[in-house]
Amino acid sequence: MTKCIRKWQGWLCLGWAALSLSCSGGGEEQQADDGAEDREEKTSVMSDMISEVTVEVLKAQDFEHELVSNGKLVAGQQADLKFETQGVVAAVYVKNGEHVRKGQKLAELDKFTLTRKVAQARDAMEQARLQMQDVLIGQGYSAGDSVGVPADIARLARVKSGYDRSVADYELAKREEENATLKAPFDGVVANLFAKPYNEPDASKAFCTIVGTQQMEADFTVLENELPLIKAGDRVEVTPYSDAASHYAGHVTEINPLVDEKGMVRVKAVVDGKGRLFSGMNVRVSVHRSLGKQLVVPKSAVVLRTGKQVIFTLENGKAMWNYVHTALENSDNYSLADGLEEGDTVIVTGNINLANESPVKVIGN
Repeated sequence: MTKCIRKWQGWLCLGWAALSLSCSGGGEEQQADDGAEDREEKTSVMSDMISEVTVEVLKAQDFEHELVSNGKLVAGQQADLKFETQGVVAAVYVKNGEHVRKGQKLAELDKFTLTRKVAQARDAMEQARLQMQDVLIGQGYSAGDSVGVPADIARLARVKSGYDRSVADYELAKREEENATLKAPFDGVVANLFAKPYNEPDASKAFCTIVGTQQMEADFTVLENELPLIKAGDRVEVTPYSDAASHYAGHVTEINPLVDEKGMVRVKAVVDGKGRLFSGMNVRVSVHRSLGKQLVVPKSAVVLRTGKQVIFTLENGKAMWNYVHTALENSDNYSLADGLEEGDTVIVTGNINLANESPVKVIGN
């Protein structure tokens, strides 16, 4: 019996020893894992493969910040034209979409009645002038002596003869005759022309609209925290969504000094449409502003590692990992706030799968 008890005690001692060794080994392994997680990712993707890369030497250069927004085009010049004289349309000389020049005839009313009215007013004015001369002669002055007649006598003659009233009637008749012809007030394109000849136009509506196309206004918004990055005179580039390959230059003209409920500020820019832009177009607006000399890298040079921005530099045939902070950006480049110095050789392509100290081969840019 004693012999059996001793045998069981031996087995229990061996079990406890094995268990202790197991627990001790697991703790060391856990500590090793924790240490690996604390180490930087720089050595996590090491590879013996030589990657082909292109490089650039980092240097200070003029950096042009680009602020992008969506907007809508509005014609810099736009006029709704109406006939100021009543009548029937005799002729329409243009159609919608047609380019017209300043002073070009667009449409015309029937002028028969208006022409007769001008002739009658001219005759009445001439009769009043003769009557005024009769009054002056009756006062003892020569008919052609306009200088020697006292002002009060001349005024009396004009009133008694009705000369001033007849002159006003004649000028009004001539104005009505002139307004029977609709002319373009500036160079532009005809729009909203729906009237037909031999019909009387609706006096409550515009006969047509002339839209200037040479100078357009881009109306867009920016965030209030972007206001320090924009000012009047900044260069803009406008791209219509209907033609993404076309770009039109302009400059900022107005910044509305009010922030709306959405935290946006309205901005206007004048754009040279070259006759190819139309009012109401939806456009992409890029505002460019030079911020002076800064360290600038292509966007392709910046990669993400564990959620942080990294740039690889070339040192002795190897890619060296550098944490950086970018400041501003445009469509092609970043400006650097810190992380690198002027003169560093930056890897700009072939850097997607690089790790710290990966061997690389520089190829032609």
